[in-house]
Amino acid sequence: MSVSTGTVAETVTGAAVLAAAAGFLLYAGQITGLGRGGADRYPLHASFSSVEGVGLGTDVRLGGVKVGSVTGLRLDPATFRAVATFTVDGALKLPDDTAVIVASEGLLGGNYLELVPGGSPFDLEPGGEVADTQSSVSLLNLLLKYVGGGGNGQ
Repeated sequence: MSVSTGTVAETVTGAAVLAAAAGFLLYAGQITGLGRGGADRYPLHASFSSVEGVGLGTDVRLGGVKVGSVTGLRLDPATFRAVATFTVDGALKLPDDTAVIVASEGLLGGNYLELVPGGSPFDLEPGGEVADTQSSVSLLNLLLKYVGGGGNGQ
């Protein structure tokens, strides 16, 4: 039985495609932190009036460095506030007066959660809630306010 040149070329091409796909999956796992176990991270919760632009997998940053990611978003039916669940690197011991801000990467960039540590001697417990939050500011609402003259005190 002989192997044709076309069959060898198809096999080599298929192997190259599978290798490239495996490389992309490994890279994506490293970037998103999927390869890390849950033991080196702990969950926290925060309640916002708006989490516009934040989704599952959104970065949680401290000083501009990624230290976690958003793992859940839900609406609290009693308060009508958005509750974000996120993980933080287990090596970080955040004070219990830490603030969480929905920040923007720029005019056209995405949003992320920025942690601003306080000065309390007591740490947040895993699964605890961050009480001090600041929601996202809608760029469209700001523009409409400015264009409509609502932002200049008239």
